[in-house]
Amino acid sequence: MRSDIEIAQQAKMRPITEVATEIGLSDEEYELYGRYKAKVSLTALQKRGCSPDGRLIYVTAITPTPAGEGKTCTAVGLTQALGRLGKKAIVALREPSLGPTFGVKGGAAGGGYAQVLPMDEINLHFTGDLHAVTAAHNLLAAVIDNHLYQGNALAIDPKRVIWRRVLDISDRQLRQIIVGLGAKSNGVVRESGFDITVASEVMAILCLATDLEDLKQRLGSILVAYTYGGRPIFARDLGVVGAMAVLLKEAMKPNLVQTLEGQPAFIHGGPFANIAHGNNSIVATRLALKLADYVVTEGGFASDLGAEKFFDLVAPQFGLKPDVVVLVASVRALKSHGGVAMERITEKDPDAVRRGLSNLAKHLSNLRTVFHLPVVVALNKFATDDPEELTVVEDYCRTQGVPVALSEVVTQGGLGGRKLAEQVLALLERGENQFTPLYGKETPIEEKIALLATKVYGADGVDYTKEARRALTEIKALGYEDLPVCVAKTQMSLADDPKKKGAPKGWRLTVRDLKLAAGAGFVIVYAGNILTMPGLPKTPAAQKVDLQSDGTIVGLF
Repeated sequence: MRSDIEIAQQAKMRPITEVATEIGLSDEEYELYGRYKAKVSLTALQKRGCSPDGRLIYVTAITPTPAGEGKTCTAVGLTQALGRLGKKAIVALREPSLGPTFGVKGGAAGGGYAQVLPMDEINLHFTGDLHAVTAAHNLLAAVIDNHLYQGNALAIDPKRVIWRRVLDISDRQLRQIIVGLGAKSNGVVRESGFDITVASEVMAILCLATDLEDLKQRLGSILVAYTYGGRPIFARDLGVVGAMAVLLKEAMKPNLVQTLEGQPAFIHGGPFANIAHGNNSIVATRLALKLADYVVTEGGFASDLGAEKFFDLVAPQFGLKPDVVVLVASVRALKSHGGVAMERITEKDPDAVRRGLSNLAKHLSNLRTVFHLPVVVALNKFATDDPEELTVVEDYCRTQGVPVALSEVVTQGGLGGRKLAEQVLALLERGENQFTPLYGKETPIEEKIALLATKVYGADGVDYTKEARRALTEIKALGYEDLPVCVAKTQMSLADDPKKKGAPKGWRLTVRDLKLAAGAGFVIVYAGNILTMPGLPKTPAAQKVDLQSDGTIVGLF
């Protein structure tokens, strides 16, 4: 089979004007970024405020492993399959970060014959949204340091500046730095650091803001520092909100592209789900719901991360209700959870698949009994899967009363997702949806964390470090206890330890710190050893990427 980028480069794309017209957008509602990309005006959503919404299909997965699950491929392939069945469908996804693109996993626009196009442009700069977030974030950082240098009228304590800088490249050298070294004119010497752009609160705000006024209100509410006397300082106190909004004005507009088979796709916003809320922009999702009968969207990583954050943090805030969930699993991933090493992952081992079913079972329980959502299991087929191994999973799902469909979208595109699409449509027709978030706004913050730990992750309880207790007290004193929580933890396990596979028992969640993200509207809870600036692997994916003399990109996934 050809590589992802070879398949993408040989695909025949439709002019984006055709795609836009097909979903009902008028010429004045979008701006072209070349022949195959467009930005859609925010007025397009405002004009359709009274239009009925389509059905929302949410794609999530079991706990990821190096063996692969194929969540984004499934979301794209399902959309292509719905198109083949004559349904008006749109997929809404996040924008890839250059961190993973040049780091561990390569591109993030689907794969095989289930991709969004133009794949190379989407993975590399795209329409510049992530750069705009980086610029807006770092403008605020620069203004804070300039304020300290120019006399510090707000009496900001340099040791309590909590706004770091960001960069959209994985660079471990920048995690902890000292700024202002050298001459006095270089500024105030203090400790700081860099996070990756997708972990920025500005990114979260971009994805949660409903319009430009809401954007400015949220930007102004960013907590950046404390004074010597302990008073909080917000971005609005520094008079830079307007300039930040100007940098983000174009980035607020959803990006319209297409799938490999020509269905419309909104690719907008890019927060990671292990260190942020992990879902594409609310503007893109709401607009898609107005323009299509079926909208397929996904959250980062598994049901305990991106999906939980959508259900508890995003959906209640905007009155959204997922209609059905697709849970992606693979035999390879289940064998990994069953204890099989990567070098043996292609060897037939039905017993290892059975051992790994505990992870699938926990994610099914999260979706069905915690959030009360109807679920279809998409069993993503790899070429090395043995029929007996596939049968183990299919039989288990049937004993649980859960529809299951073999998905072959990577090798066959929409045709390989037809059975999955039919299962999804059948479940939608049954209307068995009693969606309920895990907690309410009035739930105390410790109880929110405890509910997540025990009900979703499977922990026995929660332990707090002294730093976490101090931060919790401060957040309560500021009056933000009613905000939802966004847990930053490893994506490689349901627990806060990436080595714990399957469905771990007999452990407690350790909360090491909390951070108020008042502009985004949530409290970040740091659990375990989670890094907000990733590092590159020994052999970065960047070393495989090259540009040929005719301008052709090679090696990009």
